[in-house]
Amino acid sequence: MQHCETCGNSYDHPLEIRIDGETHYFDCFECAIHALAPVCRHCGVRVIGHGVQVGAAVYCCANCADMEEAAPGVRDRV
Repeated sequence: MQHCETCGNSYDHPLEIRIDGETHYFDCFECAIHALAPVCRHCGVRVIGHGVQVGAAVYCCANCADMEEAAPGVRDRV
C-alpha cells in the first residue's frame, strides 16, 4: 500500500504520476496539485490551467506577467 507524498495517508488505490522518470503517489488530485503544480511568480496561486510562461517564470495569467513587467504585451492562451 502506498502512502500519499503530501498528506501521508495510506490508500489502496493511489494516483500514480510519473514525471521526468520519477514516480509519485497521491491519494487525491488535491494532494497532487499541492505537490506538483507550479506557483504563479506574481500572486502565488497554484497554476493548474494553461498559465503563461516567460522564460523560466510561470504565471497564472497574462495580467500577473504584466504586473511583474516580465513580458509586456504577453497574452493569455485562448
